[in-house]
Amino acid sequence: MREKIELLAPAGDMERLKMAVAYGADAVYLAGTTFGMRAFAGNFGAEELYEAVRYCKAHGVDTHVTINTMPRCDEVKALPQWLETLEDAGVSAVIVADLGAFRLAQKYAPHIQKHISTQASICNYETANAWYDLGASRVILAREVPLEDIREIRAKTPPELEIEAFVHGAMCVSYSGRCLLSNYMTGRDSSRGACAQPCRYEYYLMEEKRPGEYFPVFEDEKGTYIMNSRDMCMIDHVSELIAAGLNSLKIEGRAKSAYYAAIVTGAYRHAIDAAVTGAPLDPVWREEVEKVSHRHYSTGFYYGYPGQFYEDSRYIRDWQVAAIVQSCEPDGTATLSLRNKFQQGDEVEIVGPNCKPMRVTVPLMEDEDGMPLTEPKKPQMLFRMKLPQVVPALSIVRRAVNLSP
Repeated sequence: MREKIELLAPAGDMERLKMAVAYGADAVYLAGTTFGMRAFAGNFGAEELYEAVRYCKAHGVDTHVTINTMPRCDEVKALPQWLETLEDAGVSAVIVADLGAFRLAQKYAPHIQKHISTQASICNYETANAWYDLGASRVILAREVPLEDIREIRAKTPPELEIEAFVHGAMCVSYSGRCLLSNYMTGRDSSRGACAQPCRYEYYLMEEKRPGEYFPVFEDEKGTYIMNSRDMCMIDHVSELIAAGLNSLKIEGRAKSAYYAAIVTGAYRHAIDAAVTGAPLDPVWREEVEKVSHRHYSTGFYYGYPGQFYEDSRYIRDWQVAAIVQSCEPDGTATLSLRNKFQQGDEVEIVGPNCKPMRVTVPLMEDEDGMPLTEPKKPQMLFRMKLPQVVPALSIVRRAVNLSP
C-alpha cells in the first residue's frame, strides 16, 4: 500500500481553509469569485488568494483552484488574466472541466498542474488516457464510477497519472451534476455554482381543474422525496479506496461550515493514517462524521446503486459549535471566541487538531477583564475557561442540540 495518499479538503473561505489545514489536510481546493461551481461559498478574491497560498505553503499544504464551469464566450475573455494571477500566486493545481479552459491553462499557467474536474465525467481508462496525452497530471473521476472500475482505470493508465475521487459529502441526483432543473425552476444556474437544489423539494400533483387541491407524488409507499439523494460516506472503506489505486481522497463541501471542514478532515486524516499502517480505525473518528450536519449516509456508487432517502430532505444536525479556542496556556486555561450561547454547568465536548473529543462540564468562566462569567452572550466575544488539559488552537467546543428542521 502506497505511503503517500493525499487528503484533499474543501476551503470555501479563509476560516474554512485554516480549519482544514489545522485538522490534517494535505491539500485544499478553493475558488476565485468566478469560474467556480460554488457561487455561494465565500470564495477568494485575488488578494485573499495570495494570502491563502502563502498560508498553505507555510504549513506544507498544496492549493488547488477550481475553474470547473463551462465558460461562455463573454466569460472566457477574462480567463487568461485569472490564470496568470494563479500562476503568479504559485497555486499547486487548477481543476478544469472545459477543454478550452484546459488549453488556456497550459498557455497562461504553464507551471501549474492541470487536474481534470469530476464535471468532465471521466468514467473509463480511455478518457483518462486521452486527458493524460493532452497534458493532464490528474483526473478526478465521476462520482458514478464503481470501485471495480477504478481498479481497471488504475491498471490501464500510466502510473504518472494521478487519480482522485470524492469520498465524502453531498451527492447530486443528476449525472455528474449536469442538471437544468434549478435553471428552469428558479433561474439559478447549477452549472455556475448557484443550484437551488429543487431535487430536494417535496412535490405534489395539482390537477388543472382543481386548483389548490394537492395530491402527493408517491414513488412507493415510503414517501414523496423522489429525487432526494443520500450523502456519501466512505470512511469505513478507506483502505479499499487506497488499494484500488486512488492517489487523492476528496471531501465535498466548499459551501459547508468551518466546523464541517474541521471535523470531517480530522476524521479522514485518522482514517488514512490508520489504513496506510494497516491499523484499525479508532471508532471515535468514525463517530465524528455523524456529528456534522449531513443527510443519511451511503457509500455512493462504489458498491452499486446507493439508494435514496424518501422520508424527507432534512439535514441531521445534532451538534452546535459553542466556541473556538484561540489559545491555551500550559495549565489548560484557554482563551475562546464565542459562536453560540452556552453557560456554566452545560455538558460540552471539546475536539481539536489531532485531539480526541473529551466531555467537559462547563466551569465558571471569566471575561477579558478577569471578572466571573456564567454565560458569554455576545457573538465573537473573547473569554477564558479552564480546560482539563492543554488543547491546540482552533479546537472546537460543541454542545449536543437537535437543530434538524
